[in-house]
Amino acid sequence: MKNEQKRGNFGSRLGIILATAGSAVGLGNVWRFPYMTGQNGGAAFILIYLACVLLLGIPGMIAEFIVGRHGSSNAASAYGKLSGSRRWRIVGYLGIITSTIILGFYAVVAGWCLQYLFASIAGQLSGDAGYVARYFAEFSSDLLKPCLWAVCFILITHFVVVRGIEKGIERASKLLMPALLVLLVVIVVASCMLPGAAKGIEFLFKPDFSKLSGSVFLEALGQAFFSLSLGTACLCTYASYFSKETNLASSAAQIAMLDSGIAILAGLMIFPAAFSVGVTPDAGPSLIFITLPNVFQQAFAAVPVLGYVISILFYALLVFAALTSTISMHEIGTAFFTEEFGGTLSATPDDGEDNSRQLASRHRSAWVLTAVCSVIAVLCSLSMGAVPSLRLMDLDILDFCDHLTAQYLLPTGALLTCLFVGWFAPLTAVRDEFSNRGTLNNHLFPLFLFVIRFVCPLLILLVFLHQVGVV
Repeated sequence: MKNEQKRGNFGSRLGIILATAGSAVGLGNVWRFPYMTGQNGGAAFILIYLACVLLLGIPGMIAEFIVGRHGSSNAASAYGKLSGSRRWRIVGYLGIITSTIILGFYAVVAGWCLQYLFASIAGQLSGDAGYVARYFAEFSSDLLKPCLWAVCFILITHFVVVRGIEKGIERASKLLMPALLVLLVVIVVASCMLPGAAKGIEFLFKPDFSKLSGSVFLEALGQAFFSLSLGTACLCTYASYFSKETNLASSAAQIAMLDSGIAILAGLMIFPAAFSVGVTPDAGPSLIFITLPNVFQQAFAAVPVLGYVISILFYALLVFAALTSTISMHEIGTAFFTEEFGGTLSATPDDGEDNSRQLASRHRSAWVLTAVCSVIAVLCSLSMGAVPSLRLMDLDILDFCDHLTAQYLLPTGALLTCLFVGWFAPLTAVRDEFSNRGTLNNHLFPLFLFVIRFVCPLLILLVFLHQVGVV
């Protein structure tokens, strides 16, 4: 417990749920989930997705929680502590590298959201569909603007993370997550009141089982996997700040429910508005930056002021969703550099001099990660149009980073975690963490162990094979 005090812990159960859910809730919920639902048959896809969350998402989260809380340290150290061997630290290293790359290219898209928020406030997104498409093309290919917005987003993230767990990450999560939910509900209500919105609601909640196929199952499985941040070391890192009294299984279930609920609300925000103006709901990633600005204009044309406000609220929502994710990804590397290269954590809670030294070490570590991610973000942004010759393996840098992490690094990290917790970690330690050292009912542990040993590895393997086009 003494070491936990030195590192800092989340101050409340609400802080744990909101911060960890915030790490999972991101652009993938508000952006990827709606268009994946649109492409794969609506409500039928949602049902399969929820089943995949139960089969893969929650057990995978619990596995990372077990490693993180047991180690009470950065991801690399946590795997080493639970295994008693330095060899398993490689899983933590993999997660740290993966999250750093993701933060680099994710900040580019988050920067676009910032630009669109300010453009909405300035009234620059009003115009026909052609104008909106040209606006995005010109902005994304600009030499400086996208780079500046991306670095700006990383700096905002940086100044939250350097304040620590309780005063920085937890406090920000308690502000951002409720604000995100309020904005989401307001836009959902406005969207559902539009003429013709009932068709969008029906599309979202009336299953069309004729759409089901092996491909739809694999898409839902992949969405459940990516939506909950499995394989990034984020869950492991956040769990290292959990108290020993935190119920890991219950927390995982609540976080998964909140994450899935926000994703479904995002669909309820987008589909009624889209159907009301006759826009197909399977527009792909361009839905957010090209299709929706025009949808909002058309849908609320009778009350232009309302359309203006909804546009601002929507991009504020995207910024908040992105920020909760970038904070968690930044913390992974910051914790690693602080604990591995920042000197020993010898402070006591009332030792002001040593606490100041520890805080300075965290600041330096955060700046290292900020600098690395900013370089990645600038390269990714430039490769999107301003400097098209910046390519790796015939892909622009952003797409290369996306493919590398999504298709290879994330599935590998999640698979190794499941195999490690299921087969190689000391069974007594795993059981003790799952049951809070026997203080909780242990009757679900055999089921968890079976799923993490056999079911999750198989499902992750299917995600990997689908990502690379084998199945």
